[in-house]
Amino acid sequence: MEGIEHRIVEVNGIKMHIAEKGKEGPVVLFLHGFPELWYSWRHQIAALGSLGYRAVAPDLRGYGDTEAPSSISSYTIFHLVGDIVALIDSLGVEQVFLVAHDWGAIIGWNLCLFRPERVKAYVCLSVPYLPRNPKIKPVDAMRAVFGDDYYVCRFQEPGKTEAEFAKSPELVMKAMLTGRSGKPLIIPKEGFLAFPEAIKSRPLPSWLSQQDINYYASKFEETGFTGGLNYYRNFNLNWELTAAWTGAQIKVPVKFITGDLDLVYLSFGSKQYIESGNFKKDVPNLEEVVIQEGVAHFNNQEAAEEISNHIYEFIKMY
Repeated sequence: MEGIEHRIVEVNGIKMHIAEKGKEGPVVLFLHGFPELWYSWRHQIAALGSLGYRAVAPDLRGYGDTEAPSSISSYTIFHLVGDIVALIDSLGVEQVFLVAHDWGAIIGWNLCLFRPERVKAYVCLSVPYLPRNPKIKPVDAMRAVFGDDYYVCRFQEPGKTEAEFAKSPELVMKAMLTGRSGKPLIIPKEGFLAFPEAIKSRPLPSWLSQQDINYYASKFEETGFTGGLNYYRNFNLNWELTAAWTGAQIKVPVKFITGDLDLVYLSFGSKQYIESGNFKKDVPNLEEVVIQEGVAHFNNQEAAEEISNHIYEFIKMY
């Protein structure tokens, strides 16, 4: 895309691919989710890079043109946050404006928890802060509520989901990006791609092109999905590793944005968590919550211009 440059940096023992626009100005660092890439932020990189900011978006560990260690245990939250701290160091700055979505949002919350001095302000999309419940491991809790066919539970078995997804990365990306049910993501016994014709015949929304899907698919055809799936396989281990932060608050300034059709907002208890005031208790500098009407999970792509404007209006105050 015009004006976006690409390079490889060494961070935390791996080679990481980053896309960036803008040579000077405050750094805005974008973290993508699953199953995505730096490309998920293409619109925001262009917008913020044109407004005097240095917009930077990596392919996270295990994704795209960034290295993918083979061990599942190389994808703990400490590895993921460590990558981002090293990336910030490599950019030659002390602090960044952080913008993150989905799994990137989880990494973002933990960066704010572990190293708040590195974040000026945080614009978080889709996934609110998930405070550690000391009484139950997260995958165990999800299995108890949603059952064994819940996608996070199904992702736990090494090799199985990636083998299915490898059959057609294009269909996986189309199904994921265009899903709008708002219900918990249940993978049927027949598999995620059990009904390919239904996915193929689904029309693309105006904000998503076949070219976009092809870009994602081409990268996952090269790398497979194992890296991204390994993030989910460390949920319970992360719970053990972060015991010391039980009850800790997020102290950086935060703006949270989600769509009212987002499956995370509707099925994780997120709506109740936000409306009850508990979100604000855990994140006392939560400055604003934006609920976008008629928008689903991938709001940074579906409502790209609106998201770019929200980011700019928030970070320009700092």
